[in-house]
Amino acid sequence: MEESVKLPNEFLLQMKEQLGTEYEAFVASYQESKTYGLRRNSLKIEKENFEQDMEAFGIRSIPWAENGYYYDPETHPGKHPFHEAGMYYIQDPSAMSVAELLAVRPGDIVCDLCAAPGGKTTQIAGDLQGKGMLISNEIHPARAAILSQNVERMGIRNCVVLNETPERLSVFFPVFFDKIVVDAPCSGEGMFRKDENARLEWSPEQVQICADRQDKILEQAARMLKPGGILVYSTCTFNITEDEGTISRFLDKNPDFELQTEKRLWPHLVEGEGHFAARLVRKGTLLHHELEAENDGLADDNTLRKVDRKRSKKTEQRQDVAAECRKFVSENLADNIWQTKLSGDIISFGDQLYLLPKQMLSLQGLKVVRPGLHLGTNKKNRFEPSHALALALCPQDVKRAAAISEKQGISYIHGDLIELGNGENTISDGWCLVCIQGTAAKSYSLAWGKALGGRIKNHYPKGLRK
Repeated sequence: MEESVKLPNEFLLQMKEQLGTEYEAFVASYQESKTYGLRRNSLKIEKENFEQDMEAFGIRSIPWAENGYYYDPETHPGKHPFHEAGMYYIQDPSAMSVAELLAVRPGDIVCDLCAAPGGKTTQIAGDLQGKGMLISNEIHPARAAILSQNVERMGIRNCVVLNETPERLSVFFPVFFDKIVVDAPCSGEGMFRKDENARLEWSPEQVQICADRQDKILEQAARMLKPGGILVYSTCTFNITEDEGTISRFLDKNPDFELQTEKRLWPHLVEGEGHFAARLVRKGTLLHHELEAENDGLADDNTLRKVDRKRSKKTEQRQDVAAECRKFVSENLADNIWQTKLSGDIISFGDQLYLLPKQMLSLQGLKVVRPGLHLGTNKKNRFEPSHALALALCPQDVKRAAAISEKQGISYIHGDLIELGNGENTISDGWCLVCIQGTAAKSYSLAWGKALGGRIKNHYPKGLRK
């Protein structure tokens, strides 16, 4: 049993009026234990293997999330090397319902408009399976950096992370996206059981401030959605003003949208915190990007004017910049890697090389945190692969891989070298993908290392060492 949660009096009056006979059960739920959830990264691991590897964490399925599981908090999965390998994302169980409602499919062009810290972004990326594109935006720079770190950890290849206002994004991406999720900043009533600050900061005035902000964000989202596209709006709050009220006000102003479904998750009815979500569709017929090859995957004349017309002029220069990168790939990665996992345009930011999704428009004028998959760094006529590239690969994608134990993984994350010893673990000298060994005869990428004489020199990023 958790310690008693004291709820704001005005909030209790609001909920008593809203819930009627369910009020007592609702209040009682705040004295129950918190729920803890994690979500399988389908980019990295299959369901059967995951459930076998995670058995020690006491996992059990979450009914409304295909890849979601409850776990025993005493097992501390956030401290396991599996977490650093991006095998799962720790997330509130109720929050997983939002991306499920968005129903992303491979090839969609998607925007997560208020994305930090990255729960819905990483869930959407799993649904995309490396096809199509995801733009994840966060207005607050510090939170955008955390979002970018989570995109990297989960091995996502086709995501661009931006640090923009919704108003600026709607100028850059008019009528562009197939699907948009707006997990709006809210008064956080659904987080009262977990977050004392949410309880302390709550007030009726704060509710109204949030509702006004939500109206403005939704208006910008509407401008970026294609006809026939899907918009999912969600909050982790209970009050009608920010939930059904926001949807009602939006529909009054936007008759070209219609409501398909609304759903709530209540803490006294499910194992999870509070959440609200609504799925809206913009009237019309959705024209998917994969049907528009002549336009390089772009949707309409409105967006075509923003394509970087200078790309072709810079082709020769970019090939020179990427020469060492391509050499590294040919020497260390699978022969078909450009067709299977590294599809896109190589671009440079100084000495840093990134793989930009083909569907992305020009980055000029945007505040970019992560312009796609970070490939690595050019260093005086040599290329050093990035940690992001390691996490985006699997053992089958490389010519050298070393599977290490949980104990060795902890040591490697700390910064130690690995002694391979003799026998099956011996690999030839050179760059190798260091992988954590699972219990299902599979291993999962953790970082780069350099094999030399039966040892692996540590290349785990110093800023991430623990």
